[in-house]
Amino acid sequence: MGLQATTFRQGAIIFAISALSLVFNPVSVPFAAAQQATRGPVTNLPLPRFVSLKTSEGNARRGPSLSHRIDWVYKHRSLPLEITAEFGHWRRVRDRDGAGGWVHYSLLSGVRTVLIQTDMVELRAQPGEEAEVLAKAETGVVARLGKCTASWCQVTAGGEHGWVEKAALWGVSPDELRD
Repeated sequence: MGLQATTFRQGAIIFAISALSLVFNPVSVPFAAAQQATRGPVTNLPLPRFVSLKTSEGNARRGPSLSHRIDWVYKHRSLPLEITAEFGHWRRVRDRDGAGGWVHYSLLSGVRTVLIQTDMVELRAQPGEEAEVLAKAETGVVARLGKCTASWCQVTAGGEHGWVEKAALWGVSPDELRD
């Protein structure tokens, strides 16, 4: 019994010294491992990423469980949200204003939508300032996202569709391209 205790203590000391050496001599992380850090641990999908609210009402909670307090109630179906973290069946989301919390994954959809951020933004027939204006959209309109080039995205809202400058939208990354 005494021998086992001594062996355990020596093993603990060796473990502690090994742990300290990692703290003071950090190991460089390979590039592939660094890329994995930008993927969700549950879905292996990129983080952050945009999704939309599947239902007409969704609770955003302080933590990833039903026992956590509700901080926000989203009340607009198809509202674009950005997933910033994953934990089990829960996704931490934020809205355009930076508010958010943990939402159950069943309330979210992979259908991409965007929020119009510029008042009376022009929907054009083609991507480009010289293209014909087909319609205009007010600030706060939720539109379905289609194709995106480097600086333009195709959107559909209220039966109208056209190309909008990417800078006028929330819910799409500045460098995102979509076919």
